[in-house]
Formats: sequence, C-alpha cells, structure tokens
Amino acid sequence: MNKMKAFPLFVKVEGERALILGGGEEAARKARLLLKSCVKIEVFAADLNEELADLVASGRAARLCSEAEFQGARIAFVATGDDSEDARLAALARAGGALVNVVDRPELCDFFTPALVDRAPLVAAIGTEGAAPVLARRIKTRLESLLEPDLGALVALAAELRAPLAESLPHEARRGFWLWAFAGEPRRLAAQGRLAEAEALMRRAMAEGRAPEAEPGALAVIGAGPGAPDLLSLRAAQRLQEADLILHDPALDPGFLEIARRDSERRACADDASGLMRAAAEAGRRVVRLRAGEAREAPEPPALRAAGFEVEHLPGLGPPLL
Repeated sequence: MNKMKAFPLFVKVEGERALILGGGEEAARKARLLLKSCVKIEVFAADLNEELADLVASGRAARLCSEAEFQGARIAFVATGDDSEDARLAALARAGGALVNVVDRPELCDFFTPALVDRAPLVAAIGTEGAAPVLARRIKTRLESLLEPDLGALVALAAELRAPLAESLPHEARRGFWLWAFAGEPRRLAAQGRLAEAEALMRRAMAEGRAPEAEPGALAVIGAGPGAPDLLSLRAAQRLQEADLILHDPALDPGFLEIARRDSERRACADDASGLMRAAAEAGRRVVRLRAGEAREAPEPPALRAAGFEVEHLPGLGPPLL
C-alpha cells in the first residue's frame, strides 16, 4: 500500500502574508485562488499583467519592491516562467520562512495546491501530490455535483450554534442532533434556500433540550432522462446520496447507483413500486424510485398521494421540478 508523501492539512492564513512571485498568467491564477481566502496577497515582479495590475491598483494586493520583503511570509507561489529564476526566488522565499509552491516544478515544492470544492467554511480538497492534477479536477467536478451550493451557510450556522448547543443538550445527545441537522430536515431546507427556517427548526430543538425524533420517511421519483448518469441534476444526485432505499429499473445504467451512498439498499424493480415505497416511508426510510425516462411519467405517485404521502419529482437533467 502506497503511503502519502504529502500530508494533507489546512493552514491558517487569516492575517498572514502570501507571496506571488511572478507577473504573468500563471501568477494571476494563483492570485484568483488566494482571493478566496483571508490571506494578504503580495506580488513581486518587474512587470504585471493586466489582471495583477488591477489587483494592486484596487488594493486587493500589495506590490513588493525588494526581495528583502519576502521575510516573514506564510506561503509563496513562484511562477516567473524561467526555471533558474523560479529556483532562485523559491530559495529566497523559503529562507524567509515561507512554505513554497513552484508552478509545474513538484521537486521544488514544499506544498501542493489541491483541487478545491469551496463551500466555505466547508472546503473539500483533492490532491495527487502534483502527479495527476487533471484527475483531481475530474473528481472535483463530481463532488461539486454532490454538495449543494448553499451548504456552507448551514456549516457556518452550525459553528454559531455549537456553543449554545453544548449548554442545551447532554454530550451523548449532540451527535444525534448533528446527524439530524446535516442529513435531515435542516439540510433539506437550507438546500432550498430556506436557511432561516432551518435555523428556527434547529433552535427549537435546542430549546426543547433534546435531539429530534426520527423523521418521517421521504419519497422521491427520479427520471433518468436520456440515460447518462453525468446528466443528473444536482438535487437528484443529492436525493440518491440521502436515500436509504433505491428502487431502480433493472436495465438502468449502473453508473446511477455509483452516485448513491455506499450503504443504501438497492432493489431492481420493473413494476409498480407503490407498495414498497409506502411501507418503507411508513418505517421512516428515505426512498428513491429511479426510473428510465421522465419522472412525471411514473405511475406510483397518484396511489401514494391518495394514501397521504408527498412525492418529490426530479428529472435527470436540468433544474428540479418542484
């Protein structure tokens, strides 16, 4: 089994300095990355391209005049386009105490920049120790489809509620609370842009001094559309990730099930699945009926609605139909 040669970690950069040594397009790409953080960006180059010059002019980055100013920086990106100059500047930045990344020169790097899925404060990083950045970006694309755009807001709310929760719930009940918050109704509300409702629900549970009881089952019918897994809508992929039970057409591309969470139960089902869906929902399970074609063609929902169950319809392609 291979061992990691680069240990993954997150470095605190708020209030720290980050050097960009170079003035061209590669340097500008690193600046775009750093602008997502709270670090102080400082640029050193004889000439700056238009993008970097604009950053300096607008005050979003400072321009260094001397190599002596490298001292005390937290991290440094070196991208001059000249191998010998890259090596020289990397040595100076490292001597000044910075961790150094030299673009396209992994042998000169103290750290590597991973592909990032940014839902700050939730950040997922995918690294290959500089060996396969294209693969890292492909994995990033898959993760982008599984993490809803507003998930960071719910994580930020969790940070705000963590201290008062410790006063409201005993230690043994807190894990259940957070499982409910991130896999249950609060997350579903946040994913729909209803963060205030999610917060109210969480605060009410805290005020009652208990973790919420098991939620009622949820039902969704997903149409596989043209039949390609990579065409699934974001919300359809999320429902597959949340599902306890997936009832799928037998001939469906198995790639759809690869998107589902690993421990979900899967059953091939060619006929009307109303009975199975109802029984699972009554037991508190989250059920997905995955069908070929469009979700609205499914025969199950009328029977389920007649029994008092709400069914969410999601297409395989495009925005969800709610």
